[in-house]
Amino acid sequence: MSYDEAATERWAAEPDKRPGRTAFQRDRARVLHSAALRRLAGKTQVVTPGTKSMAWDASARTRLTHSLECAQVGRELGAALGCDPDLVETACLSHDLGHPPFGHNGEQALNEVAQGCGGFEGNAQSLRLLTRIEPKRFVRNGGSGELVSVGLNLTRAALDAATKYPWPRGAHPADPSSVKFGVYDDDRPVFDWIRKEAPGHPDGPGHRTCFEAQIMDWADDVAYSVHDVEDGLHAGHIDPNMLHAEPERQDVFAVAIGRYVPAGTDPAELAAALDRLQEQEWWPHGYDGSAVAQGRLKDATSQLIGHFCLAAESATRERYGTGPLTRYAAELVVPRAARLECAVLKAVADRYVMQRPAQERLRADQRIVVAELADALTRRAPEGLDPQFRALYDAAPDDRAAQRVVIDQIASLTDDAARSLHRRLTGDLHRR
Repeated sequence: MSYDEAATERWAAEPDKRPGRTAFQRDRARVLHSAALRRLAGKTQVVTPGTKSMAWDASARTRLTHSLECAQVGRELGAALGCDPDLVETACLSHDLGHPPFGHNGEQALNEVAQGCGGFEGNAQSLRLLTRIEPKRFVRNGGSGELVSVGLNLTRAALDAATKYPWPRGAHPADPSSVKFGVYDDDRPVFDWIRKEAPGHPDGPGHRTCFEAQIMDWADDVAYSVHDVEDGLHAGHIDPNMLHAEPERQDVFAVAIGRYVPAGTDPAELAAALDRLQEQEWWPHGYDGSAVAQGRLKDATSQLIGHFCLAAESATRERYGTGPLTRYAAELVVPRAARLECAVLKAVADRYVMQRPAQERLRADQRIVVAELADALTRRAPEGLDPQFRALYDAAPDDRAAQRVVIDQIASLTDDAARSLHRRLTGDLHRR
């Protein structure tokens, strides 16, 4: 596998503690042992953990179980294409570390309250966490001599592979209005170090993602599209037989267009994609919670994952041949048919799980919690901050930096911890 010294370089040089391990094995171990990864167990994926349907206790996925499943999918696909499997797994385990409480809903609410310090974006927060917030390695500041955190101090290749959106706010290469970005302004030094060899721009770091990051991105899409539908079936929110009715199908396609596929996509293409899935012998046509139904559904999820991964592997090999593919030597090729099928699954979960009236009421409550918590912390800080963030708040050079510390604190909380801190700071004992 072709990874040079630049790929395995760390921001702060450090010796190996135990010979025999590769640099990427060390990266993987650091993420696996991080507190940030453990906290994902307390952050909702789609279906709230612990909810029970009439058919079966769903034991729904959390952000942690999603990350573990994403890592398994990415590791195997990456290995099949010649990547270092530990490197790809590290990227997959890291991709949601910056997720705030309450998922994308919490992300949107935090972005609103963080406008004064550059906004909030979960992917940019993941990079910040990996390179600054998660306590692991410290270096002396050249001027003051104080200890400064460099986070997990992962290799350049691992940080690059975990970067889904390699550009700052407002610099999306195709859509400047996009809310997606991968780095805050005050994290630019380490970001520029990560991306200094990235191709795609004559004057500096390009916007092209590395091959391993593309695998991570596709593994993420595959894992959550398939598993969100599985969880929706387990919880009783999705009836696959409804997807044969034309009005229901059109509702799903309307959700997909503009959100999961380009706005100009022909609904007929999406209809053909759903038809292809429904024609498979393993497609679930019902679910009653029985052991047989559970087994059939698990087989369907396995078949879907294999179907999506094999489509990308075959198309990529067809273009680039049989040799190992790494870093910037190739682009992951995902056939349009597979992307549309994946998008239909996302839209199914969106339509029947996320758009339920009870979910919208819950999301509205969550946004209030985040907004009021941010207001309370801003007014009362450093009270309410964990010791780690209290020290950073006290050392903040200006109001913008102090606000970023408050945002970092909120982003680090689990769903329950956010509600608990909110009750403590606001005195709201009635909110659940």
